[in-house]
Amino acid sequence: MTMSEQELRAAPESEYMSANQLAFFSFLIKTQLAEAEARHRQNVLDNTEHEHEADPIDRASQEEVHQAALLARGRDVKLIKQLQDALARIKRENYGYCEDTGEPIGLGRLLAQPAARLSVEAQHRRELLGRQYQLAA
Repeated sequence: MTMSEQELRAAPESEYMSANQLAFFSFLIKTQLAEAEARHRQNVLDNTEHEHEADPIDRASQEEVHQAALLARGRDVKLIKQLQDALARIKRENYGYCEDTGEPIGLGRLLAQPAARLSVEAQHRRELLGRQYQLAA
């Protein structure tokens, strides 16, 4: 049995990414992955049905809806990939540590975004560098 979120938050810092914590996040990520995959499959089915049902005259008005659905499917695919990558990091036992600094990402951030690869500070630095690069281009 995996630990609860309350037990996770109450654990001492020395327990960071212990086997119990990795099991907790593995369960959380697998649950989110199953939900994302089911949502993606349903979105694909829904779009396919609507495309076949659409009257040729209505197709133009449905194009905007179709574009929004494509964006949602793209987000789902990206999330699925991120969650799969997080599970791979759990297996390699380097989950929960920032890819840039090697420092702990932190339980709060991982609970909010289990697929996080960077600490808040490292993510902020990357975003600032990205903006600076865009402004220079």
